[in-house]
Amino acid sequence: MSPRLPRRHVLAAAAAALASPALAAPAVHAADRPVTVGVLTDETGVLSSISGLGSVLAARMAIEDFGGTVLSRPVRLLHADHQNKPDIGVAIARKWFDTEGVSMITDLANSAVALAVQNLAHARGQVTLSSTGGTIELMGKQCSPTGATWANDTYSASVGLVRYFMDQLHKKTWFLMSADYAFGHSMLDQAAKAIAAHGGKVLGTIYHPLGTSDYSSYLLTAQASGAEVLMLGNAGTDLVNAIKQAHQMRLPQMIAASVVTIIDVHAIGLADAGGMTFLTSFYWDRDDRTRAFAKRFMAKHGAPPTMFQAGTYSTTLTYLKAMKAAGSAEGIKVMDAMRAMPIEDVFSRHGRLRIDGRLVHDMLVARAKQPGKGVGAWDLFDVVTVLPGDAVFRPLSESDCPLVHS
Repeated sequence: MSPRLPRRHVLAAAAAALASPALAAPAVHAADRPVTVGVLTDETGVLSSISGLGSVLAARMAIEDFGGTVLSRPVRLLHADHQNKPDIGVAIARKWFDTEGVSMITDLANSAVALAVQNLAHARGQVTLSSTGGTIELMGKQCSPTGATWANDTYSASVGLVRYFMDQLHKKTWFLMSADYAFGHSMLDQAAKAIAAHGGKVLGTIYHPLGTSDYSSYLLTAQASGAEVLMLGNAGTDLVNAIKQAHQMRLPQMIAASVVTIIDVHAIGLADAGGMTFLTSFYWDRDDRTRAFAKRFMAKHGAPPTMFQAGTYSTTLTYLKAMKAAGSAEGIKVMDAMRAMPIEDVFSRHGRLRIDGRLVHDMLVARAKQPGKGVGAWDLFDVVTVLPGDAVFRPLSESDCPLVHS
């Protein structure tokens, strides 16, 4: 997810990342230095509630659960706020790689930041495991042999949801609405293709400025279309406000929201969100394992982990496991070990890492509970069904990642 940024800024950041010379590996991986991982995230902006300091906590928990050392070296954690700006994100990552000995960066909320930092890490031979940034480009044309994407992406968040609504709920007509930014455009483009492929019809598409406060004109347009489903490709505050206003206006459409977290549903409230159906990578109350993890997390954070924060726990833990298996901190060797191992933890079920950097794992179809049906402040979802990863994520046969076809 990424607030809209001028294209020239994104391209400049990516070019700077690729042009930066790599340092000699011994300076980074010296045996007497700690293994250092970095959480580069949005700590103060629009994505901070779904990633931010909660992701920092999740990474710290993973390091503690692993034992705090790997290859006889202590594991150190750094974190920083990229402020949703690719140039700032790249500057922090470059400093981490060059002077702090960071060998893996995770979270990477904001797709523009994630792309720029993944390019830099590739040039340095270091690892990026994006647990929040989800543009399809991360595993597409700009894929990296040392980069991976963990939670959802613009394909799975839209296509998987469309398939469920059309195959299981038999909804054929759609109206698509999103914030006017890169992630939203990619989301709705993927959704429109999936709707057409399944014999459905898009009756209208509309984009609103990021951070809009009044959605009435956009929602009236959706209502007038007569579509059965209103699909929202926005996130965070935009999603929360749009759903609240749709409920106040008593829109007849079913709402299909592409990117929903436990924090969003809590902010919306079940009075407005009740019955909303969506896909998620993680729910804290799924089983005994997730509940135990969430209890520890909530004791320090005050709220249960979002799918992105749980994903950061998984990226960090998996990285340390793969380093141990590889017997090396060298980026390519660690990634090879990661691809060779099953990835099964509190976040990832039946997980495997593909050559394009996509972590394929089970996804959950969830439905927000009706008012009065939950027990406690955070008992907000019902898990309707589990979808296997192969049914949700873009198949390799459709990939434009150069690594797939090399």
